Amino acid sequence: MALRNIVKKGDDVLTKMCRPVEKFDEKLCTLLDDMYETMEDANGVGLAAPQVGLLRRIVVIDVGEGRIELINPEIIKTSGEQDGAEGCLSFPGEFGMVKRPMNVTVRAQDRNGKTFEISGTELLARAFCHEIDHLNGVCFVTRASRMLEPDELES
Repeated sequence: MALRNIVKKGDDVLTKMCRPVEKFDEKLCTLLDDMYETMEDANGVGLAAPQVGLLRRIVVIDVGEGRIELINPEIIKTSGEQDGAEGCLSFPGEFGMVKRPMNVTVRAQDRNGKTFEISGTELLARAFCHEIDHLNGVCFVTRASRMLEPDELES
């Protein structure tokens, strides 16, 4: 495994639509492992492929409930609402208030190409939405109702 460079604010790759993954091979497995290691090293809870410069529909997430890998994910069901502070590894030190669904169900493929569904609430639901937004060229700052000052963040 290897750490990848995280693309930062201002890089065009963050605003582009990602292409579906069609090849489920060892190269994909290596990328998933690298992305997870990169996310962990940066103390993040999610990382999308465009954040490491690749326009592919790939996401890794870990909100403390274990590693989740989503390939070609799509949100198939949402309910409820939550409004909370959100940040991003590509926007270090920036946080904004973002409204998201409270419950989200995603259909995706695993590293072997097998389709599955997974549901999450609260932080996991927020992470699903945030990371899948990245795959569509949408960053949290465009969804934020307002950006937060450092002293507004909860300890």
